[in-house]
Amino acid sequence: MAVHPATDTIAAIATAPGIGGIGIIRISGPDALPFLHQLFVPHKAHSHFSSHKLYYGTVISLDGQVLDEALAVYMRAPATYTREDVVELHCHGSYLVLQEILRNLFERGARPAENGEFTKRAFLAGRIDLTQAEAVLDLLQAQTAKGAQLAANQMRGDLFQILEGIRGEIIAILALLEVAIDFPDDDVEIFNTGQMAVPLRSKIISPLEQLVTLSEQGKIVREGVKVVIAGRPNVGKSSLLNALLQEERALVTPTPGTTRDTIEEQIAIRGIPVHLIDTAGIRMHEDPVEALGIERARLKLRDADVVLFLVDALSGMGTSDRELYVTLQDKKHLIVINKRDLVSQEALQQLYEEFPYNKTLAISAKQHLGLEDLQDALYQAVIGDNGALCEQMTCAPNARHRSVLNKTLAACLKFEQTMLAGAPFDLLAVELQSALDYLGDITGLTTPDEVLDAVFSRFCIGK
Repeated sequence: MAVHPATDTIAAIATAPGIGGIGIIRISGPDALPFLHQLFVPHKAHSHFSSHKLYYGTVISLDGQVLDEALAVYMRAPATYTREDVVELHCHGSYLVLQEILRNLFERGARPAENGEFTKRAFLAGRIDLTQAEAVLDLLQAQTAKGAQLAANQMRGDLFQILEGIRGEIIAILALLEVAIDFPDDDVEIFNTGQMAVPLRSKIISPLEQLVTLSEQGKIVREGVKVVIAGRPNVGKSSLLNALLQEERALVTPTPGTTRDTIEEQIAIRGIPVHLIDTAGIRMHEDPVEALGIERARLKLRDADVVLFLVDALSGMGTSDRELYVTLQDKKHLIVINKRDLVSQEALQQLYEEFPYNKTLAISAKQHLGLEDLQDALYQAVIGDNGALCEQMTCAPNARHRSVLNKTLAACLKFEQTMLAGAPFDLLAVELQSALDYLGDITGLTTPDEVLDAVFSRFCIGK
């Protein structure tokens, strides 16, 4: 992101592209109010705009032409998103009208806002820390209610508070070390290695380890997982897709090989975004079109996070089923026996014995039987042993946070090791200071400019 003087005023469309009932133009900077006076004529004449109050009127061009009827609000600094003077024009949602209003603003001296620049100004003004700024983007991109809730919690400062607690504990230990360095001949023992080991582990290292684990779960909640439905033709893959989506998305016929390409849809399972992929039935073939579909199916299997391997309860396990199942041994997978309503319990039991029982479920996609158990098993397969932690977590560090947290954790573990080995206090202080600097990278206290630019460049213009 280019560097601009802090005295300039920026403007951008703050609403999503396209036609809508309302389109909002946001202006921030020292000239926001003068621009409002130049651009907006209130329906009722008055001498000034009161802060945080909506006014009805018309937006006019440089030559006095009426561009739109609108509502305008002036928000006086510092009680604004950016802590600068901010103006918003709530216009009709015509892209052409909004662009014309922007053009008039730029001709008056406003500058086009860059990606994420409003939020960057809020961060630089100290209204939010960097974790809260990144949570704004997470909220905008959230795919499930759980993802949105985690982002909202992080915007509220939950992750920042946890990091500040850890940072405070590191500072406390570092302060003792500095005193011990300054007064080496003092009769009182200032820094006791044995006594310091317990709080170091419980108040710094363990919380950092938990945050790293939360980051792994947070990635799943933010980005979701790819789940591929696989099996030979006519086992009910498309029926299962339709059942999970609760709509007739895929064509279902008795003829094997109906699905000749992948069908991909998005669903949410217990707050996890699931990219569900129905594939062509895998078998030996002669049809060149079906062959292409089967090749695509194999590529999707290779990239899948979890595979739902479907078996037909009526026909049981055949040679092609076994050959396909062998290729899934190194993939995370669930065995799903379909059409359970058409066979006896004894027949199902025989199929169970072919597989590890804890990975096998019996369903009827057509009759919608066993689908809740399948979703529970899929959630467990995705989250693993950290299901309880995922359910309870109120914040989720992102990939950038996780990288820095791992560096912080490594520095703290090295400090613990060298401390217990009796290393000199000045060396311990250097190692602990590095952990403190890493934490500052997460919240923005010591984050390099190029990292800040990379973070805010991911935002849309107008936010």
